[in-house]
Amino acid sequence: MKTTQRLRLAGSALLIALSTHAYAQSAASAPAAMPAASGPTAAAKAQYHASKAQYNAAKAANRALAKKVRNALVADSTISASNLTVRAHDGAVTLQGSVPEAPQSDRATEVAKGVAGVKSVKNALSIHPAGA
Repeated sequence: MKTTQRLRLAGSALLIALSTHAYAQSAASAPAAMPAASGPTAAAKAQYHASKAQYNAAKAANRALAKKVRNALVADSTISASNLTVRAHDGAVTLQGSVPEAPQSDRATEVAKGVAGVKSVKNALSIHPAGA
């Protein structure tokens, strides 16, 4: 016999030997302290609803901050904000998109930093000259 066949045979024999020691428990031998599962508890439901409300509040705050930054960028006459996207997460703002000139990219970062609630700004703007 080849070595691999011997190893397979030994492994199969071991599995059969171990499986004979397994047996099913009757309902009488099950621990009595285990209550029947009837779904989530009231405390778990309350925690779920509280965390969901907290998530929704944080999401609304992020949207509001992004909107404030976007409005500030649009209000600045030196920035072409038509191709800009603003994302916010816990005070961290990311500017994405393109501007026609490099000074506009730097100015967009300055304007975003000046908005109340902004903790940091990541400038991921690219420079694409108009008409190119």
